Amino acid sequence: MAEFDCVKMRNQLRAEKVIKELKGRNMTGYYADSREEALRMALEIIPKGASVSWGGTISIEQIGLKDALRKGGYKLYAVDDIKDPEERRRAETLAFNADYFLTSCNAVSEDGILVNIDGRSNRVSSIAYGPKHVLMIVGMNKIARDLDTALSRAKNEAAPLNAVRLSADTPCAKTGVCFDCKAPGTICCQYLVTRYSRQTGRMILILVNDYLGL
Repeated sequence: MAEFDCVKMRNQLRAEKVIKELKGRNMTGYYADSREEALRMALEIIPKGASVSWGGTISIEQIGLKDALRKGGYKLYAVDDIKDPEERRRAETLAFNADYFLTSCNAVSEDGILVNIDGRSNRVSSIAYGPKHVLMIVGMNKIARDLDTALSRAKNEAAPLNAVRLSADTPCAKTGVCFDCKAPGTICCQYLVTRYSRQTGRMILILVNDYLGL
């Protein structure tokens, strides 16, 4: 069996386990074999006319979801297009009541626990409460063995990479290594661990057989 086929089969088997565990936590999971399939699934989940917003995430860009939504048929609260701080805050407040909030996840444990770290915290607050649905696009590179490994991935891998991407004024943006800093520009202000959803059908994850996000 070719190396790529082995990785693909392992990802599918691992995803099946995570999806089963998510169901036990009152969350819904799907597996997409490719970015194209993930995009098709997402557009089938989000009905035309729905109000949609998103948090800081490159995964939805990588599968083409932002572009597809911008082509029309949806009410978008595209807060990342707004430069004025006050206007952005108003849009984020509206987004808090959106039908669908799109994001990714810094890490997901094999037993279905979601881990996210945030700086401005609009993303984690919308994951925890507010929008009617939260749709996460998650590459299989973000699956971790357990909660401790997921927390470590979020803190020591995802956070420094995102700090570099955002040109944050933090030690990790300069060294690539977490210093557990208290710098004013830190993007590690809030840790959110989601272990269960009381609202059936609110939390939806599409696990993608690809390397997405950071």
